[in-house]
Amino acid sequence: MSDLIPQLTQQFFNGLSLGAIYALIAIGYTMVYGIIGMINFAHGEIYMIGAYVGLVTLTAIGTGSGLPTPFIIATMLLVAIAVTGIYGFSVERVAYRPVRGSPRLVALISAIGMSIFLQNWVALGQGARDMAVPSLVSGAVQFHMGTDFDVTIPYSRIMIIVVTVVLMIALTLFIKYSRMGRASRACSQDMHMANLLGIDTNRVISFTFVMGAILAAVGGVLIAITIGKLNPFIGFLAGIKAFTAAVLGGIGSIPGAMLGGVLLGLAETFAAAYISSQYKDIVAFSLLVLILLFRPTGLLGKPEVEKV
Repeated sequence: MSDLIPQLTQQFFNGLSLGAIYALIAIGYTMVYGIIGMINFAHGEIYMIGAYVGLVTLTAIGTGSGLPTPFIIATMLLVAIAVTGIYGFSVERVAYRPVRGSPRLVALISAIGMSIFLQNWVALGQGARDMAVPSLVSGAVQFHMGTDFDVTIPYSRIMIIVVTVVLMIALTLFIKYSRMGRASRACSQDMHMANLLGIDTNRVISFTFVMGAILAAVGGVLIAITIGKLNPFIGFLAGIKAFTAAVLGGIGSIPGAMLGGVLLGLAETFAAAYISSQYKDIVAFSLLVLILLFRPTGLLGKPEVEKV
């Protein structure tokens, strides 16, 4: 019983770092939905591509290059951001813009097709097997809480939490104060009226896809460094979990995506620790079902008002 509080603290930090990754990916879903009312089901593959680009960059630099670790990680992130930004832009131009005026089912099928294409594109180029990612961030902070159980927080997970918080603050300020941020908010309110007022809605939509891809790329690189293993199919489950987080928090709400990601990460981690790791996915999706049953708009979502 004396070890209960330290163990809960340990699982809380583990869940917080996992939830931070879900939040980074979930924001991409919620931004796209908030602007065009569609779900980008190829978004999980963008996250996977970001992880692979980070690994390729690390391989090119070399772990024994003698360069400082922060410089290596920053380079991995910058290259992944640049490449996945292009992928995000391309997904919008190829899979969404041509079918934007079509029924939503058409866009859904197009997105699923793009997801399958990207999975196999990477599998053909890099192989379908698991690939190891060298550990760049070692060590951990230990807290002695007067019991036999010490709380251990790896520096890699601290890095995930810190980077995610910084990106969330930067995104919030950008959306609130920048010209493109104001245009994005106008498009989310009324796309047609924003177009009549002179806003380039096509540019705003492309920007939304690129911004979502950038955040997903950061999550992919960070989780690859932390977990140390990746394959071309990691994006599917991560994407579904992030979509669950977006719905949980309120699809279309950026604060909701952040909250949903954290809550989902905590729910999964505590389920794996205190029930069974085999039940963590069941708990996560059961949480989604409950939210859809009792609060379909999500925790921070608002009911859609039909414009007439």
